Amino acid sequence: MSHEREHTDDLIQLCLEGRQSAQMEIYNRYYKAMYNTALRIVKNSAEAEDVMQESFLNAFTKLHTFKGEVTFGSWLKRIVINNSIYHYRKQRKRNEVALDDIMYKVEDNDGVASDHVFTELKAQKVMETMKRLKDNYRISLTLHLIEGYDYEEISTIMNMSYANCRTTISRAKASLRNKMINAY
Repeated sequence: MSHEREHTDDLIQLCLEGRQSAQMEIYNRYYKAMYNTALRIVKNSAEAEDVMQESFLNAFTKLHTFKGEVTFGSWLKRIVINNSIYHYRKQRKRNEVALDDIMYKVEDNDGVASDHVFTELKAQKVMETMKRLKDNYRISLTLHLIEGYDYEEISTIMNMSYANCRTTISRAKASLRNKMINAY
């Protein structure tokens, strides 16, 4: 077991004992990644912040159910993804989806090679183009390519058959490719 994982396990034990300083340490360790995960799904900065906060509350409330079968970060990310999908669908049903897309900011690092900047700009264009995909394409591609879930996990999360999941991701990739070719 790695030192990092041992430290996280110790923090989790302290959280179970009600230590707020341990909860704050867990929050500080994971909040940026969880916010970015939520933002890629809900497509709204304020909503992503709300989802992230709610997910941490859920995690701390349900911490006693964490069995350690996966890393704490994976367990927390699953909570964030489930909450993000739920909020996005609820938002869409109410027709409150914001019309303007939130631009992802590329952090400016001094002295970074131009190849890195080019790669970041290309990645930003891919992310912007992904936002124009149909919802099920965008969400399934986000889960597969960015979050690293396999087809079986995605089919469970999105409540679809394994075959339908593979087809959806294949079509999503083709749609993304076509939009990238036509747009740029």
